[in-house]
Amino acid sequence: MIPTQARVAVYDTPGGAFRLADYPLRPPRSGELLVKVRMATLCRSDIHTWQGHRPGPCPGLLGHEIIGNIVALGHGVERDMRGDPLRQGDRITWSEYFAPTPDYFSEILDLPHKSAGVDKYGHCSADTAPHHHGGFAEYCYVLPRSWVLRLPDELSDEEATPINCGVATMVAAVEAAALKLGDTVVVQGLGLLGLYGAAIAKARGARRVIGVDGERTRREMGALFGVDVALDPDAEDGAALARQVRELCPPAGPDAVIEVCGDPAAIPPGLALLRTGGTYVIAGIVSPGTPVPIDANLVLRKLLTLRGVHNYHPRHLIQALDFVQANRRRFPFKALVDRHYTLEQLSEAFADGAARKVLRAAVVPATANHPGN
Repeated sequence: MIPTQARVAVYDTPGGAFRLADYPLRPPRSGELLVKVRMATLCRSDIHTWQGHRPGPCPGLLGHEIIGNIVALGHGVERDMRGDPLRQGDRITWSEYFAPTPDYFSEILDLPHKSAGVDKYGHCSADTAPHHHGGFAEYCYVLPRSWVLRLPDELSDEEATPINCGVATMVAAVEAAALKLGDTVVVQGLGLLGLYGAAIAKARGARRVIGVDGERTRREMGALFGVDVALDPDAEDGAALARQVRELCPPAGPDAVIEVCGDPAAIPPGLALLRTGGTYVIAGIVSPGTPVPIDANLVLRKLLTLRGVHNYHPRHLIQALDFVQANRRRFPFKALVDRHYTLEQLSEAFADGAARKVLRAAVVPATANHPGN
């Protein structure tokens, strides 16, 4: 039986406390799934929205890194994006966004993640029907034109939950960096995105992965995820850091630099690190209104490529799941989700995340272990 209502955690003003509110539930409509949330992890972009650094409606329902168990399937929903059958009770992940209708971007340019009207889970007001469209809640509707994957039993919830945002985003970022076997790469920022990016780069055959982060614990964790050398950007001036990176990446400097620190000030020195013909990828600047002074002549003279990554192609979701499943013994992905909270503790989770007391907080609804109830 589907309850007539269920709880969501919302905030009413930027930086405000979260409260629990009841919103109505209905059976899924054609093309929809109703999912009981098992776990939702707290992405840095959730924190930025809650803090008011990026636009977000209120009462805000956040959370887009979500997994859950299918409670009911709407008409026409039979298989996941691989073609595997979907059944009630299956544990699934799905794309962080949904695209209302096919259009020029999706059908001609192969950019479904930039289609007109594309929207994301955990980015709508809780007052917007069907209300349950974010991860910090007991239930979530998977809406039409989302991409769904059934999760293998051997993956823990902690390994599986970041796949549809953090991991898929970094699969897209490493692809954008055009890394080849034997390349060298610098990852600016060793939070969850940077650690996954380092692991993906190493698994793809990078000769050397250099991590840059100001926090000692994150630099130490980098060694577990494929980082060969972790540098502190605050330990010495920029010129000395650049010399050190170039010495580590002979003969001409790194082939690629991937920004996932969220600090626009990291972009100009990151561009300067690159060898001639190198590629710079921006994946962490999620807040609008962040102008950066760039030496355009440097880009011209060194034949640099500058790429942005926002959302990801649906194929990256499949690749992210396959990567985690294939490398879970090599890299301790489960350890990246380092603390659990209940819905009632969501304000505490956001405060801890904003203060960087946790790497990836997990929110587990109290009834999540009973799919279909």
